[in-house]
Amino acid sequence: MSIAVEEPAAHRGASLSAWLRRRTAPLSVFALLFLLWESAVHLTGIKEYLLPPPSKVWTEFLKRYSTVMDGAWVTTQEIIAGYLLAVVVSIPLALTVAYSRFVENAIYPVVVFLQIIPKIAIAPLFIIWFGFGFTPKLLLVFLLSFFPIVVASIAGFKSVDPEIMDFARTTGAGSWKMFAKIRLPQALPDIFTGLKVGAALSATAAVVAEFVASDRGLGYLLLQYNGNLETPMVFAVIVLLSLVGLAVYYVVEIIERITIPWHVSQQPTDVTLA
Repeated sequence: MSIAVEEPAAHRGASLSAWLRRRTAPLSVFALLFLLWESAVHLTGIKEYLLPPPSKVWTEFLKRYSTVMDGAWVTTQEIIAGYLLAVVVSIPLALTVAYSRFVENAIYPVVVFLQIIPKIAIAPLFIIWFGFGFTPKLLLVFLLSFFPIVVASIAGFKSVDPEIMDFARTTGAGSWKMFAKIRLPQALPDIFTGLKVGAALSATAAVVAEFVASDRGLGYLLLQYNGNLETPMVFAVIVLLSLVGLAVYYVVEIIERITIPWHVSQQPTDVTLA
């Protein structure tokens, strides 16, 4: 009994360790790119207000560390809250669509229609309805993250082989057991694909919301620094915003590694060319 429990845990640990090891390569590439950027600026003599070197960006960031980090905290709250709301709403909705033909025919087209509407176009309406506070930013992050999670989750819940389900029924398995043992595990890879796409879009949505109307956050600072032609701080805010979005994405990816280490997408691939 203990062996059966230890094996999945060991598998998860090995999968997570492999994931961490693979992140050393992109970190090395980023370090090389920053080095090339620094060298190119100094060698070509480009003006700092056009393209500041990374060292200048870092120096200016340290000078305004508290202001920028306060803005980052505001934007991070918007990203996390809107993204979690999208997860909580979209996965149950996708499950309902997958199980109900009526919901698929009646509700899903409405979801698609709402997704087609440009989010920047409805942002002013949210400002009119909810003011300049936290709510309109949360709703925009929710709307932009929502659709990819719904679409991927629906595909996952519908991807189960009917023959497997028929066989499970012949064994006397009930609906809940078939869902927990067959349908949900089969759907998880697709669900996580949608979750990662939604996570990647969440930072964009937060900045768009702050561009429309805000007096706090990284989007607000980005507009302020850009208007003052403070190019090093524009780069600093962009990099920090990218890191926040990347952190949300990698949190989802780590959860995926822990949850479905058995899936082929989580296994190392060794490609040998003949």
